[in-house]
Amino acid sequence: MSGRLAVVGLGPGDERFLTPQAAEALAGAEALYGYAPYLARVPERAGQTRHASDNREELSRAEAALEHCLSGARVAMVSGGDPGVFAMAAAVIEAIEAGRPEFRAVEIEIVPGITAMLAVAAKAGAPLGHDFCAISLSDNLKPWELVERRLRLAGEAGFVIALYNPVSRARPWQLGAAFDLLRGVLPAATPVIFGRAVGRADQRLAVVPLSEARSAQADMATCIIIGSAETRVVEREGLAPLVYSPRSARVAG
Repeated sequence: MSGRLAVVGLGPGDERFLTPQAAEALAGAEALYGYAPYLARVPERAGQTRHASDNREELSRAEAALEHCLSGARVAMVSGGDPGVFAMAAAVIEAIEAGRPEFRAVEIEIVPGITAMLAVAAKAGAPLGHDFCAISLSDNLKPWELVERRLRLAGEAGFVIALYNPVSRARPWQLGAAFDLLRGVLPAATPVIFGRAVGRADQRLAVVPLSEARSAQADMATCIIIGSAETRVVEREGLAPLVYSPRSARVAG
């Protein structure tokens, strides 16, 4: 008899962002699998085992969790933010497609969570109020030339762009290259929002024009939202500015 695998989104950080559905799935699991820092965010429970792994071991982590389910166990795979946004849900389904035939008999539940771009957008105002897209700057699983093409076309089409995985020690230059590319497409005053660890106690938010955006302002805990030519900043005396993208748009000329 095959078990059950819940792929659970933990949200952006603080436990108040964890949905009741996610909390229930975590409490009902006999075993937890996930990237070690994400597992550390889940309270320990008696009788529940933990299986931590490194950040670049998504497929092997998914396979191990599915193997565990084949014994009939109830297993939870934890993921930061939403598991379907650049996260573990796709890795689990890929492992099912390419793995043992028995994996297809495992009951799968994808439990949504608040993804980083939604947490950052809410903190800044409403920059996703019109059409937007999300792009990962990691070129571990796709060529950089494809990232550049998507950035350019998204900017030219007037999409607000949320950037995930903007920079790391192994990838120090891509974010600067992305800003340089978009400066050739978008107005210099286009708002850029840097949201670091939004939803946690050490959160930071900064809004700068595209002309002043620099890669040193971000790390892997940062989600970046780059406005469109329509995105505006509403200044308020004594209060943080509000960034929003109007729900209407002009015809590009």
